[in-house]
Amino acid sequence: VRVMADKNVKTFQFVIVGGGIAGVTCVEQLSSQIPSADVALITAGPHIKAVANYKQVSRALEEFDVEERPSSVLEEKFPNLTVIHSPVKSLDTESHSLETTDGQVFGYEKLCICSGGRPKLLTQDNPYVLGIRDTDSAQEFQKRLSKARRIVVVGNGGIALELVYEVEGCEVIWAVKDKAIGNTFFDAGAAQFLIPSLEASKPEVAAPCKRPRYTTEDRAAGSLHTFTAESGSALGPDWHEGIVLRGAEQVVSVVRIEYHCEVEKIFTSEELLNSPVKSDCGSWPVCILLTNGKTFGCDFVVSATGVVPNTEPFLHGNTFAVADDGGLRVDDHMRTSESDVYAAGDVCTACWEHSPLWQQMRLWTQARQMGWYAGRCMAAHVLSEKIELDFCFELFSHITKFFNYKVVLLGKFNGQGLGSEHELLVRCTKGQEYVKVVLSNGRMVGAVLIGETDLEETFENLILNQMDLTPYGEDLLNPNIDIEDYFD
Repeated sequence: VRVMADKNVKTFQFVIVGGGIAGVTCVEQLSSQIPSADVALITAGPHIKAVANYKQVSRALEEFDVEERPSSVLEEKFPNLTVIHSPVKSLDTESHSLETTDGQVFGYEKLCICSGGRPKLLTQDNPYVLGIRDTDSAQEFQKRLSKARRIVVVGNGGIALELVYEVEGCEVIWAVKDKAIGNTFFDAGAAQFLIPSLEASKPEVAAPCKRPRYTTEDRAAGSLHTFTAESGSALGPDWHEGIVLRGAEQVVSVVRIEYHCEVEKIFTSEELLNSPVKSDCGSWPVCILLTNGKTFGCDFVVSATGVVPNTEPFLHGNTFAVADDGGLRVDDHMRTSESDVYAAGDVCTACWEHSPLWQQMRLWTQARQMGWYAGRCMAAHVLSEKIELDFCFELFSHITKFFNYKVVLLGKFNGQGLGSEHELLVRCTKGQEYVKVVLSNGRMVGAVLIGETDLEETFENLILNQMDLTPYGEDLLNPNIDIEDYFD
């Protein structure tokens, strides 16, 4: 009621919340589909994340860089776009309006929530625990690492994997809750293939990072900064390029992995004096007790334990259907349960009946695809056009880099949801490549390719056309048979 009485409400045809990849891609898609549309992008930070150097590698695989740019770049490109710099305070789906923390109220005809995920921090408000999520926190990490002799990294996802490999001049204790590293992305066999490169000397990096970095003003030197949910959007996939991740010691980095454990408690040095836990924490500023009973003193702890959908401040007073993982449930047109409200990227959970070869993972590629598709759906609904579920949701595919190896994941690459009803074929050449194929009833349903294998397109086709491969047996991965020619 208050909103309706307020004469100053500016109403837009489309409002998108979030300046990350999903939100920006959604804005671009909408603005190109309906150039006359009145579009607003509401974002907390001064910068947006844009897709650069986009390359369609094959029908399903795509590669791109993520660049941080001033939001004015977007406004120059789309004259009908207004960028509003303020976090959202509340949403009233009934009156179709949003209020920002600076007290402005905006109406919408259609809204897309692309607020991403926020780091699942081990503990809130502990100055010795750092979550890495956005550019600011990466810079803070770099600053603190430069004085550090030992850090503890907790987590087993993409950021943890990149971090332990990139850090130099500092001892790293890596606490992994699983039996193997990187189990979100690959199996124990692939983990064994990658482990030696943690100990090897790293290849010399060529030219420094080619993309400009826009930094917000430098914080008071030495101030400890705790990250809030309002921090900026997530880092790019190669966030560590161009920032020097070097500790205080003049030694080659030593990584010690503690498997199958989680953090039980974090003590500061003062707390330890009065604690029965006598340990080797010595004069370290912070001490961590793991569930395997071991304690380690360190300079600080990096919490890299994944993200939770950032649904604050949208739920209050509304009746969104929320999935088990905390995401806003969306249907196959990216619509939430509230009318005229869509969602895309890490904040949402895909609740349509998935293709047997696709699963949702909160990754860059999917944020871009969902943002693009949400923009298309919003435009189609306004123009009363029919729209089919996009092909990108047919086959899961992701290209990334770990430990300086190219990594390609296709379909049910870890046998997700297949139970014991599948078999694996593996080919491994130490230090060069690791190829794993997942077969179900003689048909290829997934693959992991590490190194320059050049098999991604062939395997993608074999997965998509579901050809019976039983006759080929083990020969499928025989290095002496040129499989690409075979299935051309």
